[in-house]
Amino acid sequence: MEPNFSKSKDGLLPAIVQDASTRKVLMLGYMNADALAKTKETNKVTFFSRSKQRLWTKGEESGNFLQLKDIKIDCDHDTLLIHAVPNGPTCHKGTDTCWGELNSYDFNFLSKLEEIIADRKESGNSDESYISSLFEKGINKIAQKVGEEAVETVIEAKDNNNELFLNESADLLFHMLILFNAKGFSLKDVVDTLESRHQ
Repeated sequence: MEPNFSKSKDGLLPAIVQDASTRKVLMLGYMNADALAKTKETNKVTFFSRSKQRLWTKGEESGNFLQLKDIKIDCDHDTLLIHAVPNGPTCHKGTDTCWGELNSYDFNFLSKLEEIIADRKESGNSDESYISSLFEKGINKIAQKVGEEAVETVIEAKDNNNELFLNESADLLFHMLILFNAKGFSLKDVVDTLESRHQ
């Protein structure tokens, strides 16, 4: 599929830039045929600047280039989706995205759970928090709990009670997140390891 630049009076099509890893939307720009060609040639995302009325490579002044990974075209052939790797903040105001969002991995509720675990670790209130009490007991106790939950998950996997299996799996994942934190890692580090194996 090729973009249809003739669908726009000025020959410009919107180009949405998305981080190739986190999938966060970084910015919106406009491309004409020349900008697209230069982007492919240099592997640096280049737009047509409507204010400067010329081709403009993102980062040409700041050094915060967008390294091209992939280009997709929508079903109507009039919008581009650019997957790129940002070399620093994308927005000219110094933020990660033009919407002021952090460009970080988001594993939905698991990311929220990681935040809760980190908060409970810092609070240190072991009388009221199970998580805090585990951190207080140290890495050996946390690792032991992971082992116990793993065994219980395996046992339930061999039976036919799906509810018990899912509950034990949830307990295992929960304690794994605590162990990651105790070791100074996060779910992102595990995902990075899996991605490196895939390459």
